[in-house]
Amino acid sequence: MKLPIEAVKFKALRDSLGLTQTEMGESLNIKTTADIERGKTRVTGEILKELFKQYKMNPLWLYGESKKKTVSTDQVLPKVISTNEMGEENILLVNEKAAAGYGQNIGDTQFYADLPAFTFPLFEYRNATFRGFQIAGDSMLPLVQPGDWVLAKAVASLEDVKEEHIYVIVEAESIRLKKIKKIKGENTVSLLSTNIEYPPVKINTEGILEIWEYHSKISIGKQKLEQVTLESLHHEIQELKRAR
Repeated sequence: MKLPIEAVKFKALRDSLGLTQTEMGESLNIKTTADIERGKTRVTGEILKELFKQYKMNPLWLYGESKKKTVSTDQVLPKVISTNEMGEENILLVNEKAAAGYGQNIGDTQFYADLPAFTFPLFEYRNATFRGFQIAGDSMLPLVQPGDWVLAKAVASLEDVKEEHIYVIVEAESIRLKKIKKIKGENTVSLLSTNIEYPPVKINTEGILEIWEYHSKISIGKQKLEQVTLESLHHEIQELKRAR
């Protein structure tokens, strides 16, 4: 039986660290990594968090979505990962009100603890880190309406950004949903709106804290966030295809 890619990559990481299965397991608060490497036990969100914190492992590398095994402080992976009681990774929801302080509190675990969170029982939302952002304004019409929620997948670095795909770009003072166009030879990118009334905006890449690739959207209308349940989110999914 072919092993899942995360099992193969996990063993490669352990071997590169020169640790036994027991030693690696102890560092991750489990008895041993043997079952993970045999593909019998999945890598939980809690283990991913420890791998990122202790070994600077790039979660996207583990699942074969990036060639970079480790991350550095200048990369744009999420600064905090949330898990539920089962060790499964949560999708945190950042509404318009929370978005105002997101950039300033990007490393504050308490800030994230106060955000609504849920897990989504669909294959498309497994084996990756997702976050939900409520979008204000009409700059991405007709794709996204004001008040819609965008579910987006974490990106490891600017090198992984695909030309003119749609991303959530997090800076200290703003969260924006835009297409990204790289500018050759410069440490700047151009942010493009789908609404032609908005001109391109050029920003310095050094100010980008996180980048999330647009995956899908949820339209909740006037329903209040506290009334949103997993069932209602499931039924309100409008789009499950990747932006092209």
